[in-house]
Amino acid sequence: MLPVYADYLKELESLYTDASKAIDDLPQEALDWIAKPGMNSITVLVAHMTGAQRFLVGDLVGGVPSNRNRQAEFETKGLAPADVTAMLGRAMFVTRDTLERLTVADLESTQPHSKDGRSFTAAFALYHALAHAGVHVGHIQMTRQLWEQKMTSDLKAAS
Repeated sequence: MLPVYADYLKELESLYTDASKAIDDLPQEALDWIAKPGMNSITVLVAHMTGAQRFLVGDLVGGVPSNRNRQAEFETKGLAPADVTAMLGRAMFVTRDTLERLTVADLESTQPHSKDGRSFTAAFALYHALAHAGVHVGHIQMTRQLWEQKMTSDLKAAS
């Protein structure tokens, strides 16, 4: 793997490790909990983040169709904690596999978006996937913090 892609992968792995740590030891109830109407659960955030990663890197950069159903990502629930964490691993596998095959010249290649036909360079898709993951890892971490605050408040109220 070229150094530029190894650096990219290292940064993405760091984000996914942060997400995994935020998920670690949470019960299934916490993974599906929604703090306020209009917000997403941790399970939905992981499903969406990894679905987008798989699409942007696998489809647009690697040319391997994912058959992504974006709407279904926002309806994901009821998964065991290990299944939520496994989504991170699968997305990393596709990313790593794609990056191992790329040259620097591939950054300038363009692929049409399957839904609207707009074309994106591989460089844009990689950048966007990393930025997108960073935003949603932050959402996952904040949702965990809100869950922990709720549990603390519930315990105090029960005492």
